[in-house]
Amino acid sequence: MVTSVTNFSRSGLSDWIAQRVSAVVLLAYSLFIFISLLTGPELSYAAWSELFSHTAVRLFSLLAIFALCVHAWIGMWTIATDYLTASHLGASATAIRFGFLIGCALLVVIYLLWGIQIFWGS
Repeated sequence: MVTSVTNFSRSGLSDWIAQRVSAVVLLAYSLFIFISLLTGPELSYAAWSELFSHTAVRLFSLLAIFALCVHAWIGMWTIATDYLTASHLGASATAIRFGFLIGCALLVVIYLLWGIQIFWGS
């Protein structure tokens, strides 16, 4: 039996909820950016810099980056457990799945830290 990736429960309910909540956050952020593009006076570095200088926008961006990382991790974990199996890969499936998940985890952490540095760095 495959357990939950977030390990909050022994079912996939917590993963399902996290996936849906993160999708809603990403939708809200995408709409915010799209509306900002449509209603903004101009598309210049100064205009975007001024928009992202507000603490609320930075916090919303940080929340969106975190939601993207959660969404990506659960999605990639699901792909790994569904498709990187012994029936598809043979005896080395566990090692391949482990390497794949370690690579995904490293990328997610790198992207999270990179996003934090972009929005909160000097």
